[in-house]
Amino acid sequence: MCGSREDGNMTVEWPELVGRTADEAVAAIRSACPDAEVPVVAEGCMVTMDFREDRVRVFVDADGRVVRTPRVG
Repeated sequence: MCGSREDGNMTVEWPELVGRTADEAVAAIRSACPDAEVPVVAEGCMVTMDFREDRVRVFVDADGRVVRTPRVG
């Protein structure tokens, strides 16, 4: 999964990225999870429902701003 935090737990979601640009979100996620796949997805697009520990989807609006908390899966 993703990198560990100071408290020893693994990072699995990034609520602080909601409202940020897609580029900022992808950079922040990749800094914690360098091996993760980080696709940017337009809000409302269909995606597969499979869970993958190596993926963090970033959902964005028409302005390219993050609209949902990115999380592992």
